[in-house]
Amino acid sequence: MKLFRRRPSLPAASRPPLAAEERVVAWCQVAESAEDVVVATNHGIWLPSAVDRLGWHEIHKAAWSGRELRITPSEVAVERDGYTVLVDGPVVSFLLLEPGELPDQVRARVTRSVAYTSYHSLPEGAVRVVGRRVSGRDGLSWAVRYDSGTPVEAGEVVEATDELVGAARSATEAAD
Repeated sequence: MKLFRRRPSLPAASRPPLAAEERVVAWCQVAESAEDVVVATNHGIWLPSAVDRLGWHEIHKAAWSGRELRITPSEVAVERDGYTVLVDGPVVSFLLLEPGELPDQVRARVTRSVAYTSYHSLPEGAVRVVGRRVSGRDGLSWAVRYDSGTPVEAGEVVEATDELVGAARSATEAAD
């Protein structure tokens, strides 16, 4: 009598080009195509047909419905001194009939990448300041995400954001 069923290994043909320190932590075949797989590693997630992985710190949202994995990646809108301004990229979704550990690994690793987050009202609009861990790098990667309608290029908004990111960096560096 077998109590545990061992999940088969990721087929060699489906294995993405992993970095030297990268290892597979979970994977799942996509329902629409027998050749397509979603592969979670310690550094990020490889999506079907992707030429590179999406780092855990590059995922704004990940949602699991019980059958469908929906990922909202972040895209860089503007690079500023010491931080980036992010916006949502196009949502990608995959039907996963036998997800195994994949949804749990995605949730845990995206959540674990967030080391600092705070939400602030600005002279006009609001902003979320986020410090995230990036696999294989020391320190935090800093980014902001403005609420819809916030005039992101207005001088007083940029100045207030610079101060908020600076304060967050100082607070997290002092805590180390």
